Amino acid sequence: MNPFAKLDQQYVWHPFTQMRDWLHTEPIVITSGKGATLTDVHGHQYLDANASIWTNLHGHRHPQLNAAIIRQLKQISHSSALGLANEPASVLAEKLVAAAQVTPRQAVAGKRKKPALAAPDKLAKVFFSDNGSTALEVALKLAYEYTRRARGPITRPKFLSLTGAYHGDTIGAVSLGHIDLFHKSFGGMLFKTDQVMAPYCYRCPFNRAETQREDARKYRKCHWECTGLVAKKFTAQKRRGNPYAAFVYEPLMQGAAGMIPQPSGWLEQVTDLARAHGALLIADEVMTGFGRTGLTCHVTAEASAAAVADPANTNLFAATRTGIQPDFLCLAKGLTGGYLPMAATLTTQRVFDAFLGEYAEFKTFFHGHSFTGNQLGAAAGLASLDLLQSAASVRDRARLQQTLQQELKSLWTLPHVGDIRQVGLVAGVELVKNWQTRAPYALSERAGIRVCEAMARRGVLTRSIGSVIVLMPPYCTTDKEVKRMVGVLAEAIGEVLH
Repeated sequence: MNPFAKLDQQYVWHPFTQMRDWLHTEPIVITSGKGATLTDVHGHQYLDANASIWTNLHGHRHPQLNAAIIRQLKQISHSSALGLANEPASVLAEKLVAAAQVTPRQAVAGKRKKPALAAPDKLAKVFFSDNGSTALEVALKLAYEYTRRARGPITRPKFLSLTGAYHGDTIGAVSLGHIDLFHKSFGGMLFKTDQVMAPYCYRCPFNRAETQREDARKYRKCHWECTGLVAKKFTAQKRRGNPYAAFVYEPLMQGAAGMIPQPSGWLEQVTDLARAHGALLIADEVMTGFGRTGLTCHVTAEASAAAVADPANTNLFAATRTGIQPDFLCLAKGLTGGYLPMAATLTTQRVFDAFLGEYAEFKTFFHGHSFTGNQLGAAAGLASLDLLQSAASVRDRARLQQTLQQELKSLWTLPHVGDIRQVGLVAGVELVKNWQTRAPYALSERAGIRVCEAMARRGVLTRSIGSVIVLMPPYCTTDKEVKRMVGVLAEAIGEVLH
């Protein structure tokens, strides 16, 4: 066994890992990366099919990101944000606010238009932290205290999130989550939040359609019962005299829930309901942000550089794609292009103003992190934004999205593929015992884990969420590499599930 693998097994405790299983086999020890490829200590190469847990946007060792960090290292790597400002964090905050502005949209009810709700405030302020959990923790605390100050007598504001929600691992973020496997054991430490049905079309009890060989969102037959349940939840809570302070959601696709995509129109309806009941909107774009959910327009190689470089077409956030302006936008993972741990929580001037006052009033937001606004992370974030808003990046993402969609179609021929769910540049492939019955694999059968292990033996790395295989490649991934990722997945399913 490689000496570094021995050291790892002797001293390192890995996240979300059954360590007893981990200790029985030699782990893959990564030593280098280039583009979409990783190399281990034995010289074996692997395609990074989940972008190093959804973080790496532009590929490993990208020259522009490397250069930006080196330039910043020659100045300073870090100084405190407590009582001090710095240049890269200030500029990054400005650019994030600009990129997150949403064109107002009309409120909707099914397919019928109705008068627009009052236009929400624009995002105007940025609070930096260091990971997705802390980005949600910041939003949660701000929403909690803002509600107490804005609504007066409310002493314990309540929050609503979705079934299967995962918003991080800090105590507040765990309280928003509803995945028993992850969260139940910590129940005694948490505060209570409510949950409402997520629009899981493939396994929705209200979907009366027979199973077909395409994304379940396309052939579903229902009457939007799921949104009706959301309406009932808001109404019931209002009758109790304590309307929800905020509705917390991942826009367009729930990640750790199993890559659950939302059918067209669902998000507009439920956020309109939340607004109508006075709830703040907390959009968790830790996974969906920075271009993962696709483009606002179809971009071809022939399109002019001016058109594809227009920030309106880069569609960095699901919020800009849906036209839904949240009160809090939580960002992490891809913020620095996958280079450094950094997160940001964007909010409105109205929320910010609620924390202003004379010193003796102590309206300060008493929350912070040692590496808030870190210069190296901010420099990487600025370089990543420049890349994302370039004509070349927009074209690459359009091509990657189209190629991934085309290649995934080949998996429909496999009897153990039940559903294929793609939103932009992220896809989930749900494995089942029989596609016609949708019979699921039990977690104890390790179907997803075994398929991923078979993929690794063939040189493609990703992780499963239960029995859902995730494909989320870096944006630099070539057509040939995408084809290999999907082809290896098909081979692994055939080997493991026969």
